[in-house]
Amino acid sequence: MGDIRLTLACGDYDLTRALIDGSVQPAGIDLTVLAMPSPERHWRMMRYEEFDVAELSMSHYLVAHARRRGFSAIPVFPHRRFRHSFVFCRADAGIEQPADLSGKRIALRTFQNTAGVWTRGILADDYGLDIKTVHWSTQDEEETPWDPPEWLRIDRVPAGANLDRMLLDGEIDAAIYPETLPSFARGDPRVKRLFERPKEVERDYFQRTGIFPIMHTVVVRNRVLEQFPWVAISMLRAFRESKQRCYDRLADPRQTALAWVQDLVEEQRAVLGADPWPYALEPNLAALSALIRYSHTQGLIPEAPAVNDLFVESALSESPRYVS
Repeated sequence: MGDIRLTLACGDYDLTRALIDGSVQPAGIDLTVLAMPSPERHWRMMRYEEFDVAELSMSHYLVAHARRRGFSAIPVFPHRRFRHSFVFCRADAGIEQPADLSGKRIALRTFQNTAGVWTRGILADDYGLDIKTVHWSTQDEEETPWDPPEWLRIDRVPAGANLDRMLLDGEIDAAIYPETLPSFARGDPRVKRLFERPKEVERDYFQRTGIFPIMHTVVVRNRVLEQFPWVAISMLRAFRESKQRCYDRLADPRQTALAWVQDLVEEQRAVLGADPWPYALEPNLAALSALIRYSHTQGLIPEAPAVNDLFVESALSESPRYVS
């Protein structure tokens, strides 16, 4: 019997490059990899369950799990990002510290977006932001249709409106965005970051909490797992091998177009440890528990599931190979 044919939709990252170029092949699987940006991939998986295996927003997965959708996660987390860098304010909005966001008009791409869930949770936990007082606006349609809780003040921006333009025009006071806001990237003086030195704040956050925020996980269709339960471990091992090859490339300054790449690698290792991207459950418990709590308290999921229940059981017992 030959290898089974499966599709994988994922982002084009250094961590996934070996899967995309085929230099890493999951055992027993003839894998077709479709590299595509997050919004398209998440929409197609959440709306249509289009792929056999998919990198998916962790927040969206929590929503999907609560609704018993037809896919289950393996403990692979190919995208993480500290979020303090991605809160932007109008320079004249009177926002000098995070608590000043209470009662303001804040826009996001969507409310279910993992970046927003993390940012709102961190601002509430660490800086006392009262989420209930904020007038939230979203730019895009949610990947999963959703009835917000009654206490949440939320609406859609006008049709065709752009939250970056709205911030510049003073129609909103701040924006939480998954990437660097275009106006800020252009150096527009009307826009500033909430945190003037975000790297220092993010480093302190990690040292206090041990959390490097998880943005995405990897899910497998349940009908694939029912027929071929070994696929969960095969894909987990393949993602781990692809990650290891990424680490090996970073260790070789000839393979990276950064003048001080070794300094950056050494700095990251000193702060985040030898394996900042662990594909296993135990080293991610703090991050997963926090995101579950945020999703529940922000009204996205009705109950807070046990962390273990989110993942394919067989994949949780597969011991990782940590970087030395």
